[in-house]
Amino acid sequence: MRSEIAEQPEALRRTFAELLPLRSEIEALGRTTKHVLFIARGSSDNAAVYGSYLLQAHAGRLATLGSPSIATTYGARIDLSDVLAVAISQSGKTEEIVETMRWAADCGARTVGVTNGADSPLAAEADVALVTRAGSEVAVPATKTYNTQLAALAVLALGLGADLDSADLSRVPDAIEETLAAPTDALEEIVERMVAVQGAVISGRGMAFSTALEAALKLKEACYLHAMGLSYADLLHGPIAVVDPRTPALLIAAPTGPTLQGTVALAERVRSAGAPVFSFGGGDALAAASDLSVPAPDVPEWVSPMNLIVPAQLLTERLARRLGYNPDVPRGLNKVTQTG
Repeated sequence: MRSEIAEQPEALRRTFAELLPLRSEIEALGRTTKHVLFIARGSSDNAAVYGSYLLQAHAGRLATLGSPSIATTYGARIDLSDVLAVAISQSGKTEEIVETMRWAADCGARTVGVTNGADSPLAAEADVALVTRAGSEVAVPATKTYNTQLAALAVLALGLGADLDSADLSRVPDAIEETLAAPTDALEEIVERMVAVQGAVISGRGMAFSTALEAALKLKEACYLHAMGLSYADLLHGPIAVVDPRTPALLIAAPTGPTLQGTVALAERVRSAGAPVFSFGGGDALAAASDLSVPAPDVPEWVSPMNLIVPAQLLTERLARRLGYNPDVPRGLNKVTQTG
């Protein structure tokens, strides 16, 4: 897992080089569709959350996360004639996701497949395949395959008309290299502070919400921690009651953007309740409101999830080993998960 985290800058460079030339094909699909339906599970579903925010905030398209069981279990028929269905699967072999994409196409949707499996059924059957170039990933917890999915969805947004600067993408790999080379004192102290806890709340909002969800999933699957990934808006609607001196909050935010002020206010509220607050990103403002903070490079908010997930991956890998677990092969998990 640690070596694959370090491979992300080059994986992202390869993926951008591969996918940016496909913007015209994406644009063609966009001309015949209005809405976007994401089809995914697990880490891929967390990536879809990023895609949904990105398309709605910057491309003016309604986007939603689908429920594959509507197709695979209920067998419902829905008019999807104005829909672009985006199926996301790291392997491209998860039967439920492939079957749901087929169902969407049969219901009239155009399809995009996002996968690291160039020879997979998902890539073969989609109208446009966005094949990421992460290379082989051995560790069960997804790191570089997840991050290259975010890269693919950033390219998808550009192809669907997002008013964003594609040059921002070139800053991401360099920024991750900066993170990987930075001192790790704060991260190591967070690891030590989390060794004795059984639960944690992971929170972000907007573009950073996907990172909060993925960070919580990583801590659950590799560290066996009861980690809740929540939007800070949802956290304030009741679950904040679980945050206490034994249940830290890990808050995640881009260095700029419309959700930063609210994240800082949440940190202040949590600390006033006597709970530890750790943060990734958020610039000086969030760092000042936190007990411990790991800085993130100053990149535009729309690309920041690709940078913000890296400290969460490093935390997971180090905490798992500190707890005596092997993060590469979490118990009960396989690289490809089949669901009915």
